[in-house]
Amino acid sequence: MKRKMSLFLIALLLFAGGTFYYNTFFSYETSEDYADFPIPKKAALIEKNQDSRSYTWKKASEENGIPLSYEIVLKLSGWEKQEREGASVSYRKGDKHIDVISQAQLLTLRNME
Repeated sequence: MKRKMSLFLIALLLFAGGTFYYNTFFSYETSEDYADFPIPKKAALIEKNQDSRSYTWKKASEENGIPLSYEIVLKLSGWEKQEREGASVSYRKGDKHIDVISQAQLLTLRNME
């Protein structure tokens, strides 16, 4: 009985870990327009300007910012979190500077070069 419970817990942990890994690393693609800044695959582009891109994305929130999985992907992609001011968070990678504004189901990226 203990062995079955242990195997069940191990299988559950592997499933949960695999799901987290998949949702974290395969849910984002890089944007060539924005110095390979990761963008959620489920985000739909709604506005494109010379210096900014706006997307609708269900996981974007003004109160909570971007999800932890997105922050992990940004960190692993070499983007360093700089400063936060309200719904706006700055990220830097080398000489590239991107401002991420997260509002209720709206994600805006601004190129700050």
